[in-house]
Amino acid sequence: MARLPKTKNGDARAVPLSARAVELLRLLPGRRPFTISSASLDTLFRKARDRAGVADLHFHDSRGEAITRLARKLDLMELCDMIGHRDPKSLLFYYKASPERTAAKL
Repeated sequence: MARLPKTKNGDARAVPLSARAVELLRLLPGRRPFTISSASLDTLFRKARDRAGVADLHFHDSRGEAITRLARKLDLMELCDMIGHRDPKSLLFYYKASPERTAAKL
């Protein structure tokens, strides 16, 4: 679990982590692995995007990708809890179902 003392909405919460995520976090020095400023993160992301030659990709797009992938593993309420959304309708903005994947379930 990652314990977040203060989130965007002002509440504290615990976020479940995969075993692989815990393993990677343990490799990082110090107790606070996320000390980069949002401005630096934005700059680094844009440089990596440009080096990769990917057009029209924004850091926030990774949130939608993560939500779509997690939706394959978690039920709706678990997903809301993990992402930190109080209203399931707000997930619809990020979730992008693949018609092929949906058809394969039928």
